[in-house]
Amino acid sequence: MKYHTVDINGFKAELPILSLSSGIGIAFFNLHGDSELTEHCGKELAKLLTDCDIIITAESKGLQLAHCIARELGHRYYAVARKSKKLYMQDGIEITIQSSITTGKVQKLYLSKHDAELLKGKKVGIVDDVVSTGASLHGLEDLVNTAGGTIHKKAFVLAEGEAADREDVIYLAKIPLFE
Repeated sequence: MKYHTVDINGFKAELPILSLSSGIGIAFFNLHGDSELTEHCGKELAKLLTDCDIIITAESKGLQLAHCIARELGHRYYAVARKSKKLYMQDGIEITIQSSITTGKVQKLYLSKHDAELLKGKKVGIVDDVVSTGASLHGLEDLVNTAGGTIHKKAFVLAEGEAADREDVIYLAKIPLFE
């Protein structure tokens, strides 16, 4: 297996290069189970989000990242967009997003009424592990807007491919797409 090395503000990570069904190769970034990497990325992103009232992420890889960021910022709560509708979410918000680079299919995102209320009237920081096509980001933007929040910042650990050229996102490091 081939790997791509990325330096994330002083933390070197070896990312396996995986082929997608589309034929594109990605440097696969996985925060699950790596507490040292997650803590490092959370602390570094928190430095960029100090002027946000609340943060939101999408499950699943963004969860532990958002937890670390919220702790660093002194926020008790953070909002979570779920990919399946849970029993307690019957009165929340639901939106449909186009496929992301890794899922390749249409998805839904759900926000509980509790989390929607957390966003209302607040400066919101959207956080996640990687921005690539922007499909997942667009879904989170729709949720924030529908809940009545103001998108203040969009922060990611990594920007993949052309996403690194976007002026509306901030990130810690960039990674290429592989052909």
